[in-house]
Amino acid sequence: MTSRTAVVVGGNRTPFVKAGGRYADASAQDLLTAALDGLVARFGLAGQEVGEVVAGAVLKHTRDFNLTREAVLGSALSPHTPACDLQQACGTGLEAVVYASNKIRLGQMDVAIAGGVDSASDAPLVVTERLRKAMLALSRARSLPDKLTALARIRPADLAPVPPAVVEPRTGLSMGESQALTTAKWGITREEQDDLALASHRNLGAAWDAGFFDDLVTPYLKVARDSILRADTSKEALAKLRTVFGKGEAATMTAGNSTALTDGAALVLVAEEEYARGRGWPVWAKVVDAQVAASDYVTGREDLLLAPTRAIPVLLERNGLTLDDFDFFEFHEAFASTVLATLKALEQNGVGTVDRSKLNVKGSSLAAGHPFAATGGRIVASLAKMLHERGPGSRGLVSICAAGGQGVVAILEA
Repeated sequence: MTSRTAVVVGGNRTPFVKAGGRYADASAQDLLTAALDGLVARFGLAGQEVGEVVAGAVLKHTRDFNLTREAVLGSALSPHTPACDLQQACGTGLEAVVYASNKIRLGQMDVAIAGGVDSASDAPLVVTERLRKAMLALSRARSLPDKLTALARIRPADLAPVPPAVVEPRTGLSMGESQALTTAKWGITREEQDDLALASHRNLGAAWDAGFFDDLVTPYLKVARDSILRADTSKEALAKLRTVFGKGEAATMTAGNSTALTDGAALVLVAEEEYARGRGWPVWAKVVDAQVAASDYVTGREDLLLAPTRAIPVLLERNGLTLDDFDFFEFHEAFASTVLATLKALEQNGVGTVDRSKLNVKGSSLAAGHPFAATGGRIVASLAKMLHERGPGSRGLVSICAAGGQGVVAILEA
Protein backbone atom coordinates (compact mmCIF):
# COMPACT_ATOMS: atom_id res chain seq x y z
CA MET A 1 0.00 0.00 0.00
CA THR A 2 2.97 2.33 0.44
CA SER A 3 3.25 2.56 -3.35
CA ARG A 4 -0.30 3.79 -3.81
CA THR A 5 -0.63 7.34 -5.13
CA ALA A 6 -3.66 9.58 -4.79
CA VAL A 7 -4.24 11.75 -7.85
CA VAL A 8 -6.62 14.52 -8.80
CA VAL A 9 -8.61 13.37 -11.81
CA GLY A 10 -10.75 16.47 -12.23
CA GLY A 11 -13.24 18.70 -10.49
CA ASN A 12 -16.51 20.49 -10.75
CA ARG A 13 -18.10 23.49 -9.12
CA THR A 14 -21.01 25.80 -9.49
CA PRO A 15 -20.24 29.34 -10.57
CA PHE A 16 -19.75 31.41 -7.42
CA VAL A 17 -22.34 34.11 -6.75
CA LYS A 18 -22.48 37.01 -4.30
CA ALA A 19 -24.75 36.34 -1.33
CA GLY A 20 -28.30 37.54 -1.88
CA GLY A 21 -28.00 37.03 -5.63
CA ARG A 22 -29.22 34.31 -7.99
CA TYR A 23 -28.67 31.55 -5.42
CA ALA A 24 -30.57 33.34 -2.63
CA ASP A 25 -33.26 30.64 -2.52
CA ALA A 26 -30.88 27.69 -2.89
CA SER A 27 -29.82 25.78 0.20
CA ALA A 28 -26.34 24.44 0.87
CA GLN A 29 -27.69 20.98 0.06
CA ASP A 30 -29.05 22.24 -3.27
CA LEU A 31 -25.68 23.73 -4.21
CA LEU A 32 -23.67 20.68 -3.13
CA THR A 33 -25.99 18.34 -5.00
CA ALA A 34 -25.69 20.46 -8.13
CA ALA A 35 -21.88 20.39 -8.00
CA LEU A 36 -21.96 16.65 -7.32
CA ASP A 37 -24.29 15.86 -10.21
CA GLY A 38 -22.13 17.93 -12.54
CA LEU A 39 -19.08 15.90 -11.54
CA VAL A 40 -21.00 12.62 -11.85
CA ALA A 41 -22.12 13.54 -15.36
CA ARG A 42 -18.64 14.63 -16.41
CA PHE A 43 -17.03 11.33 -15.40
CA GLY A 44 -19.86 8.90 -16.15
CA LEU A 45 -20.48 7.96 -12.52
CA ALA A 46 -24.29 7.83 -12.64
CA GLY A 47 -25.58 4.87 -10.65
CA GLN A 48 -22.07 3.94 -9.51
CA GLU A 49 -20.78 3.52 -5.98
CA VAL A 50 -17.91 5.79 -4.96
CA GLY A 51 -15.63 4.96 -2.02
CA GLU A 52 -16.73 8.05 -0.10
CA VAL A 53 -17.91 11.61 -0.62
CA VAL A 54 -16.23 13.96 1.85
CA ALA A 55 -17.42 17.55 2.15
CA GLY A 56 -18.70 20.11 4.61
CA ALA A 57 -20.01 23.58 5.23
CA VAL A 58 -19.17 26.33 7.70
CA LEU A 59 -22.66 27.83 7.86
CA LYS A 60 -24.94 24.91 8.74
CA HIS A 61 -28.54 24.64 9.84
CA THR A 62 -29.41 21.95 12.37
CA ARG A 63 -31.22 20.20 9.52
CA ASP A 64 -27.85 19.82 7.78
CA PHE A 65 -26.32 17.52 10.37
CA ASN A 66 -25.84 14.90 7.62
CA LEU A 67 -25.42 17.38 4.76
CA THR A 68 -23.06 15.44 2.49
CA ARG A 69 -24.92 12.16 2.78
CA GLU A 70 -28.18 13.93 1.94
CA ALA A 71 -26.53 15.48 -1.11
CA VAL A 72 -25.38 12.01 -2.21
CA LEU A 73 -28.91 10.62 -1.80
CA GLY A 74 -30.25 13.47 -3.91
CA SER A 75 -27.64 12.94 -6.63
CA ALA A 76 -27.25 10.45 -9.47
CA LEU A 77 -24.66 8.44 -7.50
CA SER A 78 -25.51 5.01 -6.15
CA PRO A 79 -27.25 5.27 -2.76
CA HIS A 80 -24.63 2.81 -1.49
CA THR A 81 -22.04 5.63 -1.61
CA PRO A 82 -21.12 6.61 1.96
CA ALA A 83 -20.50 10.23 2.92
CA CYS A 84 -18.79 12.20 5.65
CA ASP A 85 -19.24 15.77 6.85
CA LEU A 86 -15.91 17.45 7.67
CA GLN A 87 -15.38 21.04 8.81
CA GLN A 88 -12.26 23.13 9.37
CA ALA A 89 -13.65 26.57 8.61
CA CYS A 90 -12.24 27.96 5.33
CA GLY A 91 -9.79 25.05 5.15
CA THR A 92 -12.63 22.53 4.85
CA GLY A 93 -12.39 21.89 1.11
CA LEU A 94 -8.62 21.33 1.16
CA GLU A 95 -8.77 19.25 4.33
CA ALA A 96 -11.44 17.07 2.68
CA VAL A 97 -9.10 16.42 -0.25
CA VAL A 98 -6.29 15.49 2.15
CA TYR A 99 -8.62 13.20 4.14
CA ALA A 100 -9.77 11.38 1.00
CA SER A 101 -6.26 11.16 -0.45
CA ASN A 102 -4.88 9.61 2.72
CA LYS A 103 -7.58 6.92 2.70
CA ILE A 104 -6.76 6.16 -0.92
CA ARG A 105 -3.05 5.90 -0.12
CA LEU A 106 -3.83 3.52 2.74
CA GLY A 107 -5.81 1.27 0.44
CA GLN A 108 -9.14 1.88 2.16
CA MET A 109 -10.74 2.96 -1.12
CA ASP A 110 -9.83 3.62 -4.74
CA VAL A 111 -11.88 6.70 -5.57
CA ALA A 112 -13.45 9.56 -3.63
CA ILE A 113 -15.07 12.94 -4.09
CA ALA A 114 -14.02 15.78 -1.80
CA GLY A 115 -14.79 19.46 -1.35
CA GLY A 116 -17.30 21.74 0.29
CA VAL A 117 -20.17 24.19 0.04
CA ASP A 118 -21.47 27.32 1.71
CA SER A 119 -24.42 29.63 1.27
CA ALA A 120 -24.09 32.97 3.00
CA SER A 121 -27.58 33.70 1.66
CA ASP A 122 -28.97 30.78 3.68
CA ALA A 123 -27.06 31.42 6.90
CA PRO A 124 -28.93 30.12 9.98
CA LEU A 125 -30.42 32.64 12.38
CA VAL A 126 -29.84 32.03 16.08
CA VAL A 127 -32.47 32.72 18.73
CA THR A 128 -31.64 34.33 22.05
CA GLU A 129 -30.50 32.05 24.86
CA ARG A 130 -33.56 32.86 27.01
CA LEU A 131 -35.91 31.96 24.16
CA ARG A 132 -34.03 28.76 23.42
CA LYS A 133 -34.28 27.58 27.04
CA ALA A 134 -37.93 28.56 27.25
CA MET A 135 -38.79 26.63 24.09
CA LEU A 136 -36.93 23.56 25.33
CA ALA A 137 -38.85 23.76 28.62
CA LEU A 138 -42.08 24.08 26.65
CA SER A 139 -41.25 20.98 24.60
CA ARG A 140 -40.72 18.99 27.81
CA ALA A 141 -43.85 20.27 29.57
CA ARG A 142 -46.72 17.83 29.78
CA SER A 143 -49.40 19.72 31.71
CA LEU A 144 -51.05 23.01 30.75
CA PRO A 145 -49.71 24.80 33.89
CA ASP A 146 -46.15 23.69 33.05
CA LYS A 147 -46.55 24.93 29.46
CA LEU A 148 -47.87 28.29 30.64
CA THR A 149 -44.96 28.59 33.09
CA ALA A 150 -42.48 27.97 30.26
CA LEU A 151 -44.15 30.57 28.04
CA ALA A 152 -44.24 33.08 30.88
CA ARG A 153 -40.43 33.15 30.91
CA ILE A 154 -40.33 34.72 27.46
CA ARG A 155 -39.91 38.49 27.28
CA PRO A 156 -40.52 40.61 24.13
CA ALA A 157 -36.78 41.26 23.77
CA ASP A 158 -36.17 37.52 23.67
CA LEU A 159 -38.05 37.24 20.38
CA ALA A 160 -35.50 39.21 18.36
CA PRO A 161 -33.22 36.83 16.39
CA VAL A 162 -29.47 37.04 16.78
CA PRO A 163 -28.11 38.08 13.34
CA PRO A 164 -25.38 35.88 11.83
CA ALA A 165 -21.83 37.20 12.11
CA VAL A 166 -18.45 35.75 11.21
CA VAL A 167 -16.66 36.66 14.42
CA GLU A 168 -14.06 34.94 16.54
CA PRO A 169 -15.65 33.86 19.85
CA ARG A 170 -12.36 34.36 21.71
CA THR A 171 -11.85 37.95 20.60
CA GLY A 172 -15.26 39.14 19.44
CA LEU A 173 -13.64 40.51 16.29
CA SER A 174 -14.83 39.84 12.77
CA MET A 175 -12.44 38.48 10.18
CA GLY A 176 -12.10 41.92 8.65
CA GLU A 177 -11.44 43.59 11.99
CA SER A 178 -8.83 40.99 12.84
CA GLN A 179 -7.18 41.35 9.45
CA ALA A 180 -7.14 45.15 9.81
CA LEU A 181 -4.83 44.68 12.82
CA THR A 182 -2.59 42.42 10.74
CA THR A 183 -2.63 44.86 7.83
CA ALA A 184 -1.42 47.70 10.03
CA LYS A 185 1.11 45.51 11.83
CA TRP A 186 2.77 44.41 8.59
CA GLY A 187 2.59 47.83 6.97
CA ILE A 188 0.50 46.74 3.99
CA THR A 189 -0.52 49.74 1.90
CA ARG A 190 -3.84 50.42 0.19
CA GLU A 191 -2.09 50.52 -3.17
CA GLU A 192 -0.52 47.09 -2.67
CA GLN A 193 -3.90 45.63 -1.79
CA ASP A 194 -5.69 47.18 -4.74
CA ASP A 195 -2.95 45.99 -7.10
CA LEU A 196 -3.39 42.40 -5.89
CA ALA A 197 -7.17 42.64 -6.23
CA LEU A 198 -6.85 44.04 -9.75
CA ALA A 199 -4.54 41.19 -10.76
CA SER A 200 -7.00 38.65 -9.35
CA HIS A 201 -9.88 40.01 -11.43
CA ARG A 202 -7.81 40.29 -14.60
CA ASN A 203 -6.33 36.81 -14.24
CA LEU A 204 -9.68 35.18 -13.52
CA GLY A 205 -11.34 37.03 -16.38
CA ALA A 206 -8.63 35.97 -18.80
CA ALA A 207 -8.94 32.35 -17.63
CA TRP A 208 -12.70 32.38 -18.22
CA ASP A 209 -12.26 33.95 -21.65
CA ALA A 210 -9.66 31.32 -22.58
CA GLY A 211 -12.06 28.49 -21.70
CA PHE A 212 -9.96 27.28 -18.76
CA PHE A 213 -13.04 26.64 -16.62
CA ASP A 214 -15.09 24.87 -19.31
CA ASP A 215 -14.39 21.45 -17.76
CA LEU A 216 -14.35 22.68 -14.17
CA VAL A 217 -17.68 24.49 -13.81
CA THR A 218 -21.29 23.46 -14.41
CA PRO A 219 -23.88 26.25 -14.83
CA TYR A 220 -26.50 26.43 -12.09
CA LEU A 221 -29.77 28.35 -11.92
CA LYS A 222 -28.96 30.04 -15.23
CA VAL A 223 -25.61 31.31 -13.89
CA ALA A 224 -22.71 30.23 -16.10
CA ARG A 225 -19.84 32.37 -14.80
CA ASP A 226 -18.62 33.70 -11.45
CA SER A 227 -20.79 36.75 -10.88
CA ILE A 228 -18.46 38.59 -8.49
CA LEU A 229 -15.81 38.80 -11.20
CA ARG A 230 -15.19 42.31 -12.53
CA ALA A 231 -12.73 41.73 -15.34
CA ASP A 232 -13.14 45.31 -16.51
CA THR A 233 -12.33 46.93 -13.18
CA SER A 234 -9.40 49.32 -12.93
CA LYS A 235 -6.96 50.62 -10.38
CA GLU A 236 -8.82 53.93 -10.44
CA ALA A 237 -12.18 52.25 -9.74
CA LEU A 238 -10.75 50.28 -6.83
CA ALA A 239 -9.13 53.43 -5.42
CA LYS A 240 -12.52 55.16 -5.20
CA LEU A 241 -14.03 52.58 -2.85
CA ARG A 242 -14.42 53.59 0.79
CA THR A 243 -12.66 51.64 3.50
CA VAL A 244 -14.67 49.15 5.53
CA PHE A 245 -12.15 47.76 8.02
CA GLY A 246 -9.61 49.55 10.19
CA LYS A 247 -9.64 52.96 11.83
CA GLY A 248 -8.28 56.35 10.83
CA GLU A 249 -5.23 56.42 8.60
CA ALA A 250 -4.74 52.71 9.22
CA ALA A 251 -7.98 51.96 7.38
CA THR A 252 -6.95 50.58 3.98
CA MET A 253 -9.26 47.59 3.50
CA THR A 254 -12.24 48.01 1.15
CA ALA A 255 -14.94 45.83 -0.38
CA GLY A 256 -12.70 45.71 -3.45
CA ASN A 257 -9.66 44.21 -1.73
CA SER A 258 -11.66 41.95 0.62
CA THR A 259 -13.65 38.86 -0.35
CA ALA A 260 -17.41 39.16 -0.64
CA LEU A 261 -19.86 36.87 1.14
CA THR A 262 -20.49 34.16 -1.43
CA ASP A 263 -22.67 31.16 -2.31
CA GLY A 264 -21.30 28.12 -4.12
CA ALA A 265 -20.00 24.56 -4.03
CA ALA A 266 -16.85 22.89 -5.36
CA LEU A 267 -15.74 19.26 -5.53
CA VAL A 268 -12.68 17.29 -6.63
CA LEU A 269 -12.52 13.73 -7.96
CA VAL A 270 -9.57 11.93 -6.35
CA ALA A 271 -8.50 8.38 -7.21
CA GLU A 272 -5.68 5.89 -6.88
CA GLU A 273 -3.41 6.45 -9.87
CA GLU A 274 -3.60 3.02 -11.46
CA TYR A 275 -7.35 2.85 -10.83
CA ALA A 276 -7.76 6.18 -12.61
CA ARG A 277 -5.67 5.07 -15.57
CA GLY A 278 -7.65 1.85 -15.76
CA ARG A 279 -10.85 3.87 -16.05
CA GLY A 280 -9.33 5.99 -18.79
CA TRP A 281 -9.54 9.08 -16.62
CA PRO A 282 -7.04 11.93 -16.91
CA VAL A 283 -4.37 12.02 -14.23
CA TRP A 284 -3.81 15.69 -13.58
CA ALA A 285 -1.69 15.79 -10.43
CA LYS A 286 -0.80 13.74 -7.39
CA VAL A 287 -1.52 14.93 -3.88
CA VAL A 288 2.01 14.84 -2.47
CA ASP A 289 1.70 16.00 1.13
CA ALA A 290 -0.12 18.41 3.43
CA GLN A 291 0.32 20.18 6.76
CA VAL A 292 -1.94 22.01 9.20
CA ALA A 293 -0.96 24.59 11.80
CA ALA A 294 -2.52 27.05 14.23
CA SER A 295 -1.51 30.48 15.47
CA ASP A 296 -1.66 31.95 18.97
CA TYR A 297 -3.92 34.81 17.90
CA VAL A 298 -5.94 35.09 21.12
CA THR A 299 -3.03 36.63 23.04
CA GLY A 300 -2.32 39.00 20.16
CA ARG A 301 1.22 37.66 19.78
CA GLU A 302 0.39 36.17 16.39
CA ASP A 303 -2.02 36.94 13.57
CA LEU A 304 -5.39 35.25 13.06
CA LEU A 305 -4.93 34.48 9.36
CA LEU A 306 -1.18 33.82 9.16
CA ALA A 307 -1.15 30.24 10.47
CA PRO A 308 -0.11 28.96 7.00
CA THR A 309 3.27 30.63 7.58
CA ARG A 310 3.80 28.12 10.40
CA ALA A 311 2.72 25.17 8.24
CA ILE A 312 4.63 25.97 5.05
CA PRO A 313 8.20 25.64 6.41
CA VAL A 314 7.33 22.32 8.08
CA LEU A 315 5.90 20.99 4.82
CA LEU A 316 8.86 22.20 2.77
CA GLU A 317 11.43 20.70 5.11
CA ARG A 318 9.69 17.33 5.23
CA ASN A 319 9.72 17.16 1.43
CA GLY A 320 13.20 18.60 0.91
CA LEU A 321 11.88 21.56 -1.06
CA THR A 322 12.20 25.34 -1.12
CA LEU A 323 9.86 27.98 -2.50
CA ASP A 324 12.04 28.09 -5.61
CA ASP A 325 10.95 24.53 -6.46
CA PHE A 326 7.35 25.52 -7.26
CA ASP A 327 5.79 26.52 -10.55
CA PHE A 328 2.54 27.83 -9.06
CA PHE A 329 1.42 29.27 -5.74
CA GLU A 330 -2.27 29.24 -4.88
CA PHE A 331 -2.69 31.45 -1.81
CA HIS A 332 -6.32 31.95 -0.79
CA GLU A 333 -7.23 35.63 -0.95
CA ALA A 334 -9.33 35.98 2.19
CA PHE A 335 -8.22 39.59 1.96
CA ALA A 336 -5.56 41.06 -0.30
CA SER A 337 -3.60 42.06 2.78
CA THR A 338 -3.70 38.46 4.07
CA VAL A 339 -1.76 37.28 1.05
CA LEU A 340 0.64 40.23 1.20
CA ALA A 341 1.29 39.74 4.93
CA THR A 342 1.86 36.02 4.32
CA LEU A 343 4.48 36.81 1.67
CA LYS A 344 6.24 39.26 4.00
CA ALA A 345 6.16 36.81 6.92
CA LEU A 346 7.69 34.03 4.82
CA GLU A 347 10.51 36.36 3.79
CA GLN A 348 11.06 37.73 7.30
CA ASN A 349 11.12 34.24 8.80
CA GLY A 350 13.74 33.09 6.32
CA VAL A 351 11.48 30.64 4.48
CA GLY A 352 12.04 32.35 1.15
CA THR A 353 10.48 34.61 -1.45
CA VAL A 354 7.42 33.76 -3.53
CA ASP A 355 7.80 34.65 -7.20
CA ARG A 356 4.79 36.93 -7.74
CA SER A 357 4.55 35.92 -11.41
CA LYS A 358 3.63 32.43 -10.20
CA LEU A 359 1.02 33.58 -7.68
CA ASN A 360 -2.71 33.00 -8.33
CA VAL A 361 -2.17 33.14 -12.07
CA LYS A 362 -5.80 32.20 -12.82
CA GLY A 363 -7.21 34.59 -10.22
CA SER A 364 -8.40 33.69 -6.75
CA SER A 365 -10.96 34.46 -4.07
CA LEU A 366 -11.03 38.25 -4.45
CA ALA A 367 -12.39 37.82 -7.98
CA ALA A 368 -14.10 34.42 -7.82
CA GLY A 369 -15.65 34.79 -4.39
CA HIS A 370 -15.25 32.71 -1.26
CA PRO A 371 -18.01 30.28 -0.24
CA PHE A 372 -16.02 29.31 2.87
CA ALA A 373 -15.88 25.50 2.68
CA ALA A 374 -15.89 25.44 -1.13
CA THR A 375 -12.69 27.41 -1.70
CA GLY A 376 -10.33 24.46 -1.22
CA GLY A 377 -12.12 22.43 -3.88
CA ARG A 378 -11.98 25.32 -6.33
CA ILE A 379 -8.26 25.82 -5.78
CA VAL A 380 -7.23 22.15 -5.90
CA ALA A 381 -9.11 21.41 -9.13
CA SER A 382 -7.79 24.52 -10.87
CA LEU A 383 -4.22 23.98 -9.69
CA ALA A 384 -4.22 20.32 -10.72
CA LYS A 385 -5.32 21.29 -14.22
CA MET A 386 -2.66 24.02 -14.41
CA LEU A 387 0.04 21.55 -13.38
CA HIS A 388 -1.18 19.01 -15.93
CA GLU A 389 -0.96 21.64 -18.65
CA ARG A 390 2.52 22.69 -17.49
CA GLY A 391 3.83 19.11 -17.67
CA PRO A 392 5.30 16.29 -15.57
CA GLY A 393 7.26 17.29 -12.50
CA SER A 394 5.72 20.73 -12.14
CA ARG A 395 4.64 21.58 -8.59
CA GLY A 396 2.10 23.77 -6.89
CA LEU A 397 1.75 24.97 -3.29
CA VAL A 398 -1.70 25.61 -1.84
CA SER A 399 -2.13 27.81 1.24
CA ILE A 400 -5.47 28.46 2.91
CA CYS A 401 -6.02 30.42 6.12
CA ALA A 402 -9.03 29.63 8.31
CA ALA A 403 -11.01 30.87 11.28
CA GLY A 404 -9.71 30.01 14.71
CA GLY A 405 -6.19 30.95 13.66
CA GLN A 406 -5.72 27.82 11.54
CA GLY A 407 -3.99 27.10 8.26
CA VAL A 408 -4.00 24.21 5.78
CA VAL A 409 -1.29 23.88 3.14
CA ALA A 410 -0.57 21.19 0.55
CA ILE A 411 1.72 20.23 -2.32
CA LEU A 412 0.44 18.97 -5.67
CA GLU A 413 2.69 17.69 -8.44
CA ALA A 414 1.94 16.88 -12.09
